[in-house]
Amino acid sequence: MSEFRVTGNKGFQMVFENGWTISVQFGYGNYCDNYQHPDGFDFAKGLNVVQSSDAEIAIWSGDTWKGDWYTFEYGEMVLGHQTPQQVATWISKVSAFDKK
Repeated sequence: MSEFRVTGNKGFQMVFENGWTISVQFGYGNYCDNYQHPDGFDFAKGLNVVQSSDAEIAIWSGDTWKGDWYTFEYGEMVLGHQTPQQVATWISKVSAFDKK
């Protein structure tokens, strides 16, 4: 089963038919522009949205974070400061991974 998920109003997850999940997070505490921004909202502009020029990603097999995690370069399990183009590239890659 494939699906979208919203996570804490600071990111999303995509679960693919192949059994892999990608998490894209760009809020407080994530490895992105908002790392130290406690609420991630832009209230000064009257927007109730989280905005960032980059995001962190994590990838695992299965539909919960308790699955087998993908390991990035240098043994990292989370890849931070990814641009929208890089995130799009990773989404495409994960959707094409072999089925778990």
